[in-house]
Amino acid sequence: MNHRQVTEIVPRLLLAAFLCVCAWIAPLVAVYAAEEKLNVLFIVADDLRPELGCYGAAHIQSPNVDRLAARGLLFERAYCQQAVCNPSRASVLSGCRPDTTRVMANNKFLRPMMPDVVTLPQHFKSNGWHTVSLGKVFHHSEREPGDDPQSWTEPSWYRGPSGHWHAKESDEFIKRLKKLPAKEQPKLIRGPPFEAANEPDDVYPDGQIAVKAIETLRRLKDKPFFLAVGFVKPHLPFTCPQKYWNLYPADTIKLPANYHPPKGAPEPALHNWYELRTYGGVPATGGIPDAMALNLIRGYRACVSFVDAQVGRVLDELDRLGLRDKTIVILWGDHGYHLGENGIFTKMTNFELGTRAPLIVSAPKQKTAGQRTGALVEFVDIYPTLAEVCGLALPKHLEGVSLKPLLDDPQRAWKKAAFSQYLRPGKDKVMGCSVRVDRWRYTEWVNGKNENVGVELYDHQNDPAENVNVAGDSASKATVAGLAKLLHDGWRAMPLPGVVAGE
Repeated sequence: MNHRQVTEIVPRLLLAAFLCVCAWIAPLVAVYAAEEKLNVLFIVADDLRPELGCYGAAHIQSPNVDRLAARGLLFERAYCQQAVCNPSRASVLSGCRPDTTRVMANNKFLRPMMPDVVTLPQHFKSNGWHTVSLGKVFHHSEREPGDDPQSWTEPSWYRGPSGHWHAKESDEFIKRLKKLPAKEQPKLIRGPPFEAANEPDDVYPDGQIAVKAIETLRRLKDKPFFLAVGFVKPHLPFTCPQKYWNLYPADTIKLPANYHPPKGAPEPALHNWYELRTYGGVPATGGIPDAMALNLIRGYRACVSFVDAQVGRVLDELDRLGLRDKTIVILWGDHGYHLGENGIFTKMTNFELGTRAPLIVSAPKQKTAGQRTGALVEFVDIYPTLAEVCGLALPKHLEGVSLKPLLDDPQRAWKKAAFSQYLRPGKDKVMGCSVRVDRWRYTEWVNGKNENVGVELYDHQNDPAENVNVAGDSASKATVAGLAKLLHDGWRAMPLPGVVAGE
């Protein structure tokens, strides 16, 4: 072979070799690229408290959430930063605490308060994920939308307060309500607080949200996505198909044992159930008939099972499409809820029932699937957790910490406190700030003059239902002093999770 032939054939051989190598590594590159971006299915249920089968509530039928827990890590002690919809969601989606977001009520929205914040879905969007919002993810009021267009690749799809009532009796009730003199009507003209209708799931917003989520999964299955699905139940009104009410026979429903305020609780710790009183038929002041209270409890449970069924439909489609092995699924309730306990209906408190909510995280190839952790965690930790699990850098503005180490080792040492707060509205606003540690919940209420107007201390070792405020007991003096310091030092003074003496 002469020099000319060599110079002609060598480039061809090199090109052939290069093409062979490319053909060999292309599938590996494709697999790596597919694994590089995990999908995120971000499910939130409004007003969902951790009264579920997987949390030990045998009387609740929640097979689909239980199934998710069996494939993920269940957080037994997860706490929201504020026990009302909009502030809680603003905190989760911004990764900041309420003192930073300054979103303290449902009539203030995140973007006007923090114009430059990079939200959780926006961070994913900026890094190549297709982000979609279905239902109630950011808060939507009845008068103006609170959604954040900068967070989403496409316009959000919302099914909100319209369409809650479908029974003939509810329709007639609403018509009678509108005929009442204005002074006798509720502040907002709404229908009854509960309904059992002989209708299919999909006449209600959550059924429609599930259908839209299934359609969206099919549409996005071939690209990395961050799909946020916000179900509106079990929020009031407790309206859903009759078949879910049938799961909870009336004779099995009882009033809570602590259907009364805690002994020694300061006035700001309580409220007059103002959200409930915006629904037709609920007395404007004072107590409510026992029959109504029992129906509220039954209706709430029915709506839990109803939303569980919708979660199941979405998870089934995720499996059917073969997406589970490349999708991290997170399910959370935006805060806790009272069903008469502590003498309260709805949320908007700093009690355990107001601030504790379900949190389940299921990730592909998770070694801790089916396990649970008793670590104290906060919803402000959700943003950094999802970012780290999906390989994204953590923005500097985040005020929570990633829970990824707990996904690997649920029993490891973790942070010693969770912080919550609630701004009691009214002419004289009062801020309540609460810290939850392993045994105790401590809360201080401060008015606009920076005066302490109430202190609470509950011993979860001996009083898990928070029936007696022991803040004033002489035996609690040292505990109060220590927790007051912890509360005032705040979350910024906490050591890094898992960093303990000698570790």
